[in-house]
Amino acid sequence: MAVSLFTHADMLDHRPGPGHVESPARLKAVIDALEDEAGLDLEPFEAPLVDPGDLARVHPAAFVDSIFAAAPHAGIHALDPDTVLSTGSLVAARRAAGAAVAAVRQVAAGEARRAFCAVRPPGHHAEPAIAMGFCVFSNVAVAARVAQASGLARVAIVDFDVHHGNGSQAAFEHDPTVMVASIHQSPLYPGTGDPSERGVGNIVNATLAPGAPRESWRRAFEGLMERVDTFAPDLILVSAGFDAHERDPLAAQSLLSEDFAWATRAIVSVADHRARGRIVSSLEGGYDLEALGRSAKAHVRALQEG
Repeated sequence: MAVSLFTHADMLDHRPGPGHVESPARLKAVIDALEDEAGLDLEPFEAPLVDPGDLARVHPAAFVDSIFAAAPHAGIHALDPDTVLSTGSLVAARRAAGAAVAAVRQVAAGEARRAFCAVRPPGHHAEPAIAMGFCVFSNVAVAARVAQASGLARVAIVDFDVHHGNGSQAAFEHDPTVMVASIHQSPLYPGTGDPSERGVGNIVNATLAPGAPRESWRRAFEGLMERVDTFAPDLILVSAGFDAHERDPLAAQSLLSEDFAWATRAIVSVADHRARGRIVSSLEGGYDLEALGRSAKAHVRALQEG
């Protein structure tokens, strides 16, 4: 099965500064790995600029206006100690959200069943009115609302980034039509995502201690997927962060690229059962370039073969 690939070279122009781990090299590592992998059936699409009206499905207009106004004409502007705008960042952030939105519309229209969005900046830490954790707009959350507007009433977000997706949780914790299922290390930034945080029954958080064995992660993920299956979504969105890899410098987990392939196959199984196979995945974290490339390639291959 062909996988739609949404990306754009403009996202390389988001430059948070020398030494910042969320560097343009991350996106290049992912694209290079996908291009070098024989047998991948990818259909490329240019990520469009997200429409402010789509951002407004999650973000208050005043927040969107403030981000547009903060975009610098020279140099950089820090939104917080971690989240920095350069001259190319606003366009990059609009394309990152636009990729997820375009992919969802394509899948909702029946023009594809699987899509991967190779994007930066990431999105799952951006809350409705706060940019944080390298994230400007909440890419996957915006895509979830677009999916619902496109007729896919029940949406599940599966987030396997090593950091909790506080932005996705904040967007939907009072909405039973969107499930957010996250597996992440705790303690770790941003300090949210305790299993006791359940929203209106639609929030499911699984936590792993630093140094947890791969087997523990897989058991916890299986439990998440049982909950997603019970939720019976019309679409599964994936916040695909690869920073639970054993090589990643920002966390202390022990996964290998094959674990991300295994997790993706589990997601595919539920999607095939409940959602007519519909999956849109969007890149989040992953800060060791070699591990990021290998893991993204394993993820996309599993999306294709599932």
